[in-house]
Amino acid sequence: MNSETPVDVVLIGGGIMSATLGALIKQLQPDWTVRAYERLGEVAQESSNPWNNAGTGHAALCELNYMPAAPDGSVDASKAVSINEQFQISRQLWAHLVETGALPEPHNFINVAPHMTFVRGQSNIDYLQKRFDALKDQPLFQGMEFSTDAEEIGEWTPLITKKRNPKQKIAATRIEAGTDVDFGALTRYLFDDVVKGGGEVHVNHQVTGIKRQKDGLWKLKLKHLVGNTPSQVTARFVFVGAGGGALALLQQSGIPEIRGFGGFPISGQFLRTTNPKIVAQHQAKVYGKAAVGAPPMSVPHLDTRVVNGESALLFGPYAGFTPKFLKTSTWFDLPFSIRWHNIGPMLAVAWHNFDLVKYLAGELTAGRQKKLKALQEFMPTAKMEDWELITAGQRVQVMKKDAKKGGVLQFGTEVITGADGSIAGLLGASPGASTAAPIMLDVLARCFPAQMKGWEPKIREMIPSYGTKLSDNPEVAAASLAATAKVLNIPA
Repeated sequence: MNSETPVDVVLIGGGIMSATLGALIKQLQPDWTVRAYERLGEVAQESSNPWNNAGTGHAALCELNYMPAAPDGSVDASKAVSINEQFQISRQLWAHLVETGALPEPHNFINVAPHMTFVRGQSNIDYLQKRFDALKDQPLFQGMEFSTDAEEIGEWTPLITKKRNPKQKIAATRIEAGTDVDFGALTRYLFDDVVKGGGEVHVNHQVTGIKRQKDGLWKLKLKHLVGNTPSQVTARFVFVGAGGGALALLQQSGIPEIRGFGGFPISGQFLRTTNPKIVAQHQAKVYGKAAVGAPPMSVPHLDTRVVNGESALLFGPYAGFTPKFLKTSTWFDLPFSIRWHNIGPMLAVAWHNFDLVKYLAGELTAGRQKKLKALQEFMPTAKMEDWELITAGQRVQVMKKDAKKGGVLQFGTEVITGADGSIAGLLGASPGASTAAPIMLDVLARCFPAQMKGWEPKIREMIPSYGTKLSDNPEVAAASLAATAKVLNIPA
């Protein structure tokens, strides 16, 4: 399959980011040709797969790592509010696509799951009280409840307090309007919409080479993994949304903007139960505090999951280390990613994050009993025979240059774009999928500045709050939450 006519947009990777960008482009510029290439036999099989992530719909309602305590004990709500703002953009886009028939009935990919936090010990309770006080009057956090009453917390979710030591001091917050999102299903539906609009999705196709031609177009070398048939395609614009595989492809592209960037892979496992008697007693996503030295994505949580219409509970993640950048890639990913321009930052990160390395080593060697103990801190009645251990998706954190430290480990996402806007890629992890819409709008703004003014009316039709902050206007925020909740059939 050799393409002589350049494709307007090539998406590398079949995850939620590529799917979201493809769907946006089909809405904004339906005459553009869009083609996606996925290495595996189906889309959404790496980090977007529902069992490879927590499906939280990160809105900072329950994730304590977005509001850490400062050295003086104070807490700052700004990052949590910002992430919630971003999630509302995704939520508005999904609601629009449901209303217009581009997405199916919302219960196929989003369901109600109250978001809770849970802590033990007086110092953690004091911290949670401060966090609650900082958020309770924020327009996007309306309805948040705080309690130190074990009986009330048990009414919210029984498994947290059942057979817990009554002398133990505990506290929790809850927002009933939280959600569980099946990003795997959402990814498939978005790609279905891209195909209905004339786009193409090619699975079992690996991009083996990417090079800019003299005419400014990008030539991609491909290999059809069924039969190992080579082919090539030229593209006017390339988006590298290949998760852990993005770093290598961006390095191969030769764009100077990728210099100095490296990847730090973190693996993970979850415990999962589908026992209906246990699942029925816990209808929430409950997040705790991360262990000392633990990466933010390793914050322990006990989650309701709804996948293919079936409910289950997920606990974890148990972090670990492997040099693989993808769940289905090779052990050579990390060493092959080293370049002369990023080895300095990578060594600096290793030096300044020894606690993290030590933590990951400990997690990697943890036995089933240690894993069970961690679960029992959330659910005292847990028995290992009710749970199975599953492997989560790989997370590759961004390592980048830093003037003071030489290199820093960044917990978040980083958009890399070429100077002429003809190529872009995404590095990093959480909050990732939940904020796919604003991240992809950022890609469009950076890569297609000449088209953005013409696109803005359509963007505002899809995302009414685009370019504004809902948190600045309580009435507008309440109206937006109510409108999207009604379409998505979730609480406002």
